[in-house]
Amino acid sequence: MARIIAIANQKGGVGKTTSAINLASSLAVLEYKTLLVDADPQANSTTGLGFDLRNVQQSLYDCMVNDVQAKDVVLESDTPNLKVLPSHIDLVGAELELINHPNRERVMKQVIDSVKDDYDFVILDCSPSLGLITVNALVAANSVIIPVQCEFFALEGLGKLLNTIKIVQSRLNTDLEIEGILMTMYDGRLRLSNQVVDEVKQHFEESVFNTIIHRNTKLGEAPSFGKSVIMYDASSTGAINYLNLAKEILQKHDFTKIQNKDKILVSKDDQSE
Repeated sequence: MARIIAIANQKGGVGKTTSAINLASSLAVLEYKTLLVDADPQANSTTGLGFDLRNVQQSLYDCMVNDVQAKDVVLESDTPNLKVLPSHIDLVGAELELINHPNRERVMKQVIDSVKDDYDFVILDCSPSLGLITVNALVAANSVIIPVQCEFFALEGLGKLLNTIKIVQSRLNTDLEIEGILMTMYDGRLRLSNQVVDEVKQHFEESVFNTIIHRNTKLGEAPSFGKSVIMYDASSTGAINYLNLAKEILQKHDFTKIQNKDKILVSKDDQSE
């Protein structure tokens, strides 16, 4: 049975989709069967892995609104062990169409539950909002990763997200955990980046991942080629960072496929490559 991890933050531009694509790809490269669910109407996870939306016949929207089977919608990616449940702009309308549904917060859970036994991990890329689709993702998930950028307004809105998570935990999904807070867009040359990391660690202590995602040009270039960073340039800092994150999650949940000698990867200090 898969571990289902949502990646959520209602604040845009924090590296949410980048993290979803590259964490899913890293887990797949480490030989774990992984499904990336694009739950964002912008469909950036779908296009970021090379899929042309004009050729996507059905999407998560059809699964949630039209009762199409998820197994009939899932697409094979170019990365071994990685499949994608694509999104579409139609997902914007799903919130209105589901408003009178008796279990409207659990529709995505039903979709994911129908295929989760086929995977080791399911990664949910949430939309930058706290609407019904994001709530659906949190209800479907075992845990949530919160990306936080190493910039001045890092903690802005984080309280609102944590409050939403608490509401979901108390009313809809009592098993939901915070997988961790992921610091993104880190630049070691800037004092501000270090200050933000220190501040977040002071507030949230052990909830913060040891892995930090550095600013890296390869991370920005990879989606334009329809690839994850590990398939675009496996030796780049971005690829090593996300492999480290995947291994940290595997260690946390005691997955046995990973060997002791492979548990630590030393990240490069150069963020510019």
